[in-house]
Amino acid sequence: MGFNIAVDGPSGAGKSTIAKAVARELGFIYVDTGAMYRALALYVLNRQVPVDDEKAVGQAVENASVTIRYKDGAQQVLLNGENVTGLLRQEKVGNAASAIGAYGKVREKLLGLQRQLAADNDVIMDGRDIGTNVLTDAPLKIFLTASVDARAGRRYKELAERGEKETLDHVRAGIEKRDYDDTHRALAPLRQAPDAVYLDTSDMDIPQVIQAIIKLYHERRTDV
Repeated sequence: MGFNIAVDGPSGAGKSTIAKAVARELGFIYVDTGAMYRALALYVLNRQVPVDDEKAVGQAVENASVTIRYKDGAQQVLLNGENVTGLLRQEKVGNAASAIGAYGKVREKLLGLQRQLAADNDVIMDGRDIGTNVLTDAPLKIFLTASVDARAGRRYKELAERGEKETLDHVRAGIEKRDYDDTHRALAPLRQAPDAVYLDTSDMDIPQVIQAIIKLYHERRTDV
């Protein structure tokens, strides 16, 4: 049985960045749930299944298997044994992933795969409902958040560094909308698990957040 760290939190909280860094420090597998949805979307597209046909998509993904491995420190996503990592960032795959991600059968399929990965390995997994729905028995759950202003500022800086022109007000509005949508959706809404550690990173830098989580890990892990 692997040791599991579940990280939930709102958009722009830095969950993926932090989780990847913690995984490297601890030698864990970082489970990128978004990449898993993209892999299933690729599977559906390759079989020319209409992504707007929920029933057909649900039937198609029954025969798909998605696993995550690491090679030379880089995450690799395998779809039925084939490395498809290089195909997942295509725009059509991302659009398809957004479409099928709302389907109950797709979420159910990935839920089983994610739990199996967690059962077989030491993993850190981030998302919106990891501690409340996916890894409910994880010995360490963290609700990673920051103020809207802090998250908007970080996102604005990232966009500016990539040469993308956007106003801070527009970025803030987008984050506020995403927060509302995530916390009010009918299926697995974003909320803090009762036993999760609340970690506000508004006034913390990345190394400080990483060390805080590693400290919590050592406090919770009693078998080493």
